[in-house]
Amino acid sequence: MKKFTTATTDIKKRRILRVVPVLAAAGILSVVLTGCGSSDEEVQRYSWPLATASPEDTVTQIFAEKFAEEVSDLSDGKMKIQVYANSTLGGDRDLLETCSDGDIPFVVQNTAPQVSFMSDLAVFDLPCVFDSLDDCRKKIDDPEFYSLISDVYTNGGYHLLGMADQGFRVMSTNKAVNSFADFKGQKIRTMENSYHLAFWKALGANPTPMSFSEVYIGLQQHTIDAQENPYEVIVSNNLYEQQDYVVETNHLPHLISLIVNDEFFKDLPEDEQEIMTEAAQLATEYAREQSDARIADKIATIEESGTEIITLSDKTRKEIREASKDVYESIREVIDPKIYDSYMERIEK
Repeated sequence: MKKFTTATTDIKKRRILRVVPVLAAAGILSVVLTGCGSSDEEVQRYSWPLATASPEDTVTQIFAEKFAEEVSDLSDGKMKIQVYANSTLGGDRDLLETCSDGDIPFVVQNTAPQVSFMSDLAVFDLPCVFDSLDDCRKKIDDPEFYSLISDVYTNGGYHLLGMADQGFRVMSTNKAVNSFADFKGQKIRTMENSYHLAFWKALGANPTPMSFSEVYIGLQQHTIDAQENPYEVIVSNNLYEQQDYVVETNHLPHLISLIVNDEFFKDLPEDEQEIMTEAAQLATEYAREQSDARIADKIATIEESGTEIITLSDKTRKEIREASKDVYESIREVIDPKIYDSYMERIEK
């Protein structure tokens, strides 16, 4: 494990001692502290916490656990990371704040809740930019674009280690959508995100923010006609049971970021930084593979249930993009022009 110099020991000790009560209160304290003195030879031996707000049976958890596994393997067991899932250490906002403070070094989560902390990440709310996950992943991995996004995280106090995904967000509904006109009037549940709301309004739908815990009952009682989420969420929460159709709107990628407190990362020895970088690359590739396999499995589950999956025509997708121009413009106004131009390059030529 990492050795600390005299100059950094007190800072690191304070941070560890701040997080210890949180872990202890949760009944999951796995930290063993030794050598908190001033000698350069003294080492703090403990498992660094990595937290998520997602359930265990998700790509988010797979991503986190694979990263922890690779870090351990690449360091010959000298570097340990303990994964805490399902909001054990707090919800999305709590985790971002404690990661920024340095109390919890690592967090894996969807980019959506990060927009309120780093406004440039609203770039990922631009609708219908990509026709395939491969196109989306190529853009995320493009060195120029990845560097721009990495700088956003760095300026926010984080270091971006990797970005996987849970596939695209799709629409489930009780009203078939075979043309652009079929979106009109559909009461669809969305997250409370101004860009998401504006997108569905542009399609003629009636977007309604609602707590996710109320979605199943809302569909069952016909309070809402539709909702939108990745396939994994639709199946794991049995939402398809209350819907006749799943429409592959593929309007937004559900991106999952692996971040670490920037100061914590920079204070690590270079060899440990390299191990974490390599581990994150391996975990990203693995998480994407698992995401693809799980999407195929979820689609099979939906089709076996009798719920019909509708693939939109190129004409309809073009009409959706045309209708979304005001949403593009509202996001363009609040994010770095270089980030916008890089992300939108392929569809604005």
